[in-house]
Amino acid sequence: MTQQANSVAKMQQSTGGGGLKGRITEPAVKTKDPKGTSRRVWNYMEKQKVGLLLSIVLVIFSSLLSLLGPYYIGVIIDHYIIPKNVSGTIKMAGLLFGIYGAASLFIWLQAFIMVNVSLKTIGTLREDLFEKLQTLSLRFFDRHKHGDLMSRFTNDIDSLHQALSQSVIQIISAILTVTGVAIAMFSLNWVLAIVSFATIPFMIFATRKIVGVSRKNFSSRQKDLGELNGFIEESISGGEVVTLFGREKEMFAEFDVINERLRHSAMRADMFSGYLGPVNNFLSNIGLGLVVVIGAVLVLKDITTVGIIASFVTYSRQFSRPINQLSTLFNSIQAALAGAERVFETMDEVPDLQDKKDAAAVGKFRGDVEFIDVHFGYSEEKRVLKNLHFKAKAGEMIALVGPTGSGKTTMINLLMRFYNVSSGKILIDGKDLQDYKIKDLRQRIGIVLQDPYLFSGTVMENIRYGRLNATDEEVIEAAKTASAHGFIKHLPDQYHTMITSTGANLSQGQKQLLSIARAILADADILILDEATANIDTRTEVEIQKGLRNLTKEKTSFVIAHRLKTIEEADRILVMKNGELIEQGSHNELLSRRGFYYGLYAKQLRI
Repeated sequence: MTQQANSVAKMQQSTGGGGLKGRITEPAVKTKDPKGTSRRVWNYMEKQKVGLLLSIVLVIFSSLLSLLGPYYIGVIIDHYIIPKNVSGTIKMAGLLFGIYGAASLFIWLQAFIMVNVSLKTIGTLREDLFEKLQTLSLRFFDRHKHGDLMSRFTNDIDSLHQALSQSVIQIISAILTVTGVAIAMFSLNWVLAIVSFATIPFMIFATRKIVGVSRKNFSSRQKDLGELNGFIEESISGGEVVTLFGREKEMFAEFDVINERLRHSAMRADMFSGYLGPVNNFLSNIGLGLVVVIGAVLVLKDITTVGIIASFVTYSRQFSRPINQLSTLFNSIQAALAGAERVFETMDEVPDLQDKKDAAAVGKFRGDVEFIDVHFGYSEEKRVLKNLHFKAKAGEMIALVGPTGSGKTTMINLLMRFYNVSSGKILIDGKDLQDYKIKDLRQRIGIVLQDPYLFSGTVMENIRYGRLNATDEEVIEAAKTASAHGFIKHLPDQYHTMITSTGANLSQGQKQLLSIARAILADADILILDEATANIDTRTEVEIQKGLRNLTKEKTSFVIAHRLKTIEEADRILVMKNGELIEQGSHNELLSRRGFYYGLYAKQLRI
């Protein structure tokens, strides 16, 4: 099928496609389920079991080595430094250096492996998200700004990557360290152990309170970030219009409002999450002070030793360090959960267009098309098409004319099954549209839009998009039929010339010629031409009309036209107004009736 990718994004911009206006609805309400989101992220991570298991093994080794260090510090003080055993002290210092060196090596290795695990996990998630978007209908894209959807692919997923590569292993390490330190401290001196843990309930209480407030702020921050990206994407895409109407100041003012809203939500999120580290650090220092004071009393009473106190001080630091690290990571964890929630929200969207279980495959259409009492509205309140009834026989050219907003483009959207009819039926070859497989249906219908869309790539690749298995010779033949071969030969690398983003290095007419060549190559059974020659100069239009006649020969075609002179040879002209079919017939028949079509034609040609 031709131009399927751009038909989704560009159909709504077609002149005369007023039926697509005014249908943006409010975004779906986001659910807040951190536990459920975490489980779904973990389901993706489980696919990297080997890397995860290796990282966990390395965490266990590094945590055990880190626990040995403080113990040997106490041993060195009590048994080597105080007795002034220099050679023993040097040997033990070497052992201590080896322990901490090995622990550092294991920590580096586990970080390296986790980055790899995170990247593979994120890659799979991004693939699933992109695949999901391919299944969603225009109705979904109507409700979401393109920039916001792009933000889910970039900012939201990147936030998740940062959290996965850092926090997962640190959480496991924290659990092992806290458990190991607790056991070691109780084995050395249960009184000092209890003193060290006295502040833990206060730390847990503070963490829960701060987490509860911060989570909402991080969700708001991600939402505002998506909105800002959406606005930026629109302002860049519509840059020419902004400049044309001199609205730069107004655009900046609107940007400033959205940007300021993002700044406030980000500041609230970071400010509240930032409380966690200092509060826990303060409580940790109180616990450390109690250990030193009470430990000194025990040493004076010969209940414990200086080395044990030194070990306790180090263990106390090790005990509080994981909690403080988690406090520092809290910012990225909350941002990651908020971003992941937005990603999964998109992935949970249920496509409103799906194949029936017994949907029929399409090899080729004969080309009979019939609309039977079709009604349609983008919302229940506003009907765009009303009681539409007509039949197009195979091989006929049907022209659609009418004022902007009359429903012409909406008819095409329904025929392509970008939307389902609200009531009535659309038949192709006597069979309901919904009884065909969607992909097959769209592959047998070709479109040439008024505003063509080209992808970054070569001229050859853009034409071949109409039929990916076409040979180079077939591509060139299609270009000749579309009268595009002439200008292509004069490009720097001819068919291998690279086209920049959206075809900015080509004229509008040249882009349209490539679009027509793409449609010719697709060799579809039913064709839709949306003012296909509107951007072509008069001389080229003569050649294009000849190519289009060859293209539409013996094929059913629907032509949306505003220059009525171009559709005089149509087999039948359907005249639309306010979503209703008010007249139909040949060009001469409609002129003889002196009705609405006659008025349009007379106004254009001033007769």
